[in-house]
Amino acid sequence: MSAHQPRVLVCDLIHEDGIALLRQHATVDIRPGLAREQLEQAVADADALIVRSATKVPASVIAAGQRLRVIGRAGAGLDSIDVSAARVQGVEVVNCPDANTVAVAEHTLGLMLTLARRLVAADQSMKAGRWEKSRLMGTGLMGKTLGIVGFGRIGRQVAKYAQAFGMRVLVNQPRLTPELALEWGVEQADLQVLLRAADFVTLHVPLRPETNGLIGAAELALLKPGAYIVNTARGGVIDEAALLAALDAGRLAGAALDVFAQEPAMDSALAGHAKVLATPHIAASTEDAQRSAAISVAEQIIALLRPRRVADTLGLRVVPLSLVVPHESFDAQRAADLAARLDAEGTLINPPVVAERDGRYVVLDGATRTAAMRQLGFPHTVVQIVPADQANHNAHTWFHAISGASPEGLLALLHAVPGLELRELAPEQLRERLQIEQALAGLYTADKRGFLLRAAPDQQHDWLDVLNPAVERYTAWGSVERTLATDMGALKAQFPQLAGLVVFPQLTADSILALAAAGRVLPAGITRFVIPGRVLRLNLPLAFLRGDEPLAAKSDQLDRMLQEKLAGRRIRYYQEPVVLLDE
Repeated sequence: MSAHQPRVLVCDLIHEDGIALLRQHATVDIRPGLAREQLEQAVADADALIVRSATKVPASVIAAGQRLRVIGRAGAGLDSIDVSAARVQGVEVVNCPDANTVAVAEHTLGLMLTLARRLVAADQSMKAGRWEKSRLMGTGLMGKTLGIVGFGRIGRQVAKYAQAFGMRVLVNQPRLTPELALEWGVEQADLQVLLRAADFVTLHVPLRPETNGLIGAAELALLKPGAYIVNTARGGVIDEAALLAALDAGRLAGAALDVFAQEPAMDSALAGHAKVLATPHIAASTEDAQRSAAISVAEQIIALLRPRRVADTLGLRVVPLSLVVPHESFDAQRAADLAARLDAEGTLINPPVVAERDGRYVVLDGATRTAAMRQLGFPHTVVQIVPADQANHNAHTWFHAISGASPEGLLALLHAVPGLELRELAPEQLRERLQIEQALAGLYTADKRGFLLRAAPDQQHDWLDVLNPAVERYTAWGSVERTLATDMGALKAQFPQLAGLVVFPQLTADSILALAAAGRVLPAGITRFVIPGRVLRLNLPLAFLRGDEPLAAKSDQLDRMLQEKLAGRRIRYYQEPVVLLDE
């Protein structure tokens, strides 16, 4: 092995295409079935480690990897890897959350159909030489209610498939936003409500302390008689003894399990139960999924083994301030106040978050900070760059709840906006017409009227030249609160002086970035970007950004600063996608 060639230790078999890709960049050592002590020895001189579900990677293995830089999971779940120990050691952990999505969702629907139509019993009956058509009565999926516990990638794909069968879909997911529920056509419900209402329940949550035993005796007792439960997540999510008791009691029509608390489940009472359809953890085992996972983990490991700046791994970059552009309006007074504070404190606490578009860095979060630094005359700034496709996936739209003197006063103000046309519609028609007619916005008034806001046909300027003044006028006229709610009764209870609710069409990140790169801005307070992996508490001294040094020199200085931070403190990682660089 040449001195510069990294070594990749593969401890579970992955698709040959992934191995072939790795071998173009590294020495690959394939050693499946290692005991923990053997793994600790084998990993000592490995730069990367690849596992699937069979190989466990505890803290002792990570500590033994003196050169270990990255652990790759050729699949989605990370419960077999001590991620916290890896972070403490500065070892990256990567996985392939998208690779298995379709395979697991397909398996889930297959299990549901097999349970509902009693396909295993029908097959066994035929093989025994019997024709029991009348005995093998099943149930359909159309019109039934599916409860999905966990609405990540797999849960969403299951919802899509279930809706194609005509099922109503309830979802239990912490922090499920209303816009996400609307986008996927599902209903949000707390766990107890979901369990009481569902004909089928399917589990798609990771195994964590808070989800271990999530479905126990109390939860199973809430299921309606004759309900089915499916688990393709992790065996520990269900209390297996409680499930066995519920099946024996006859409350449940059946269960389908691809995962078990202890695997392999060779002598499992559950797997052998007459009402249980059992498969040996094969939901992700398709040729397509395994190839996709192998290639994905190989690509990530190759990228991480290449020499990179510390700043690059966090998405941080020093860029010319002249190329940083806002996508929305900002309050000039707030920018001036922040400029005075930055000048006095000399520290940038949190970097603006940007996405690249057409040679510009479009600010997704931090327009006021950017404006303040521009007022102070900085030639450069530090930004955190997120991929445009990630921004697009996490772009959402706020609505504006406007409190003021009266609905009539709000309407009079809007009628006076040049180029703005208000057309009255029944409130229940607004959302549909808003999309069909590509209107600027819809207005629900507190006195139960609805109006479509459009640019007048003879308007000389484009839609932003009409929308921006409209928002500026009602913001100056009353008090504006951003909201995701559309229930006027609930909003009036929250805002007693509510005059109206303005709803905007959903904007894509692509359209927002294109407008910003062209020098156009949206009104303030419409867009909402949920950015995973935020870098917070950077606490960066601003003095080095003020100087006349070239960009490359400042980039080198940023990297040295980050190396010192990482060497002097542990980076703290939370389940929420936030990175803290200072306490």
